[in-house]
Amino acid sequence: MPRHHYSNRAILILENPWGLDDGDCNRTSVLPFVEGIAKLAGDTEVFHANFYDKRSFDRALEILCSARFNNAVIYIAAHGNKGKVGGVKLEDILFAIGDHSKNTNITGIMLGSCFAGTDTDTIEVFMQGTNVKWCVGYSSSCDWLPATMIDCSIMASMLELDEEELSDRATMIELLAQALAPFSRTYVIGEDTDDNTMTMEESIRVVMQPSGRGNRARHVTDEVLEEHEKLQEFA
Repeated sequence: MPRHHYSNRAILILENPWGLDDGDCNRTSVLPFVEGIAKLAGDTEVFHANFYDKRSFDRALEILCSARFNNAVIYIAAHGNKGKVGGVKLEDILFAIGDHSKNTNITGIMLGSCFAGTDTDTIEVFMQGTNVKWCVGYSSSCDWLPATMIDCSIMASMLELDEEELSDRATMIELLAQALAPFSRTYVIGEDTDDNTMTMEESIRVVMQPSGRGNRARHVTDEVLEEHEKLQEFA
């Protein structure tokens, strides 16, 4: 059989059924939104698989990570709460991705799940020794459509980074801030565990680990929001 030639970049989506209403029937999906940004960017493959538990997640991840790209981003799209995403422990998800990160060249993870970005310490620990350069999530619940729009903007922006730029924390912070620039910091995106409203700036969490000797994973949300504020001055 002829060999398939992939694009240089990829977004690998692992999605758990949303069930946003009683008649959802797996209708709701981030897939068409991601396909839109991939077509806009060009040279970007989109691969998608559903998961339902840890076993199906591991199998789906193995299948999606069977090719290597110049730049690949993992998009986890699922309900999240109490340290779990789609019913799977967040730690299990992160460390499984880490195991595949070097062979597939996974440079970033977008955690499109409520509360998945809360524990930045765990995310920092996970990123050590992997190929993952950035991870973004939320520390609150999230309205589905606005959060999906933010997720897509972040992935579209971060896929533009080349190997040299992925070794420069300042450049990575600036590009992620540009991705967030169209969105208001004070938009109420969801609620915390006590049902208090949370704005985008209160919820978003960013951890970065540029490539290169001596660069370690670090929580950089404040730096990203500072750059975001500067961009609003010129809007």
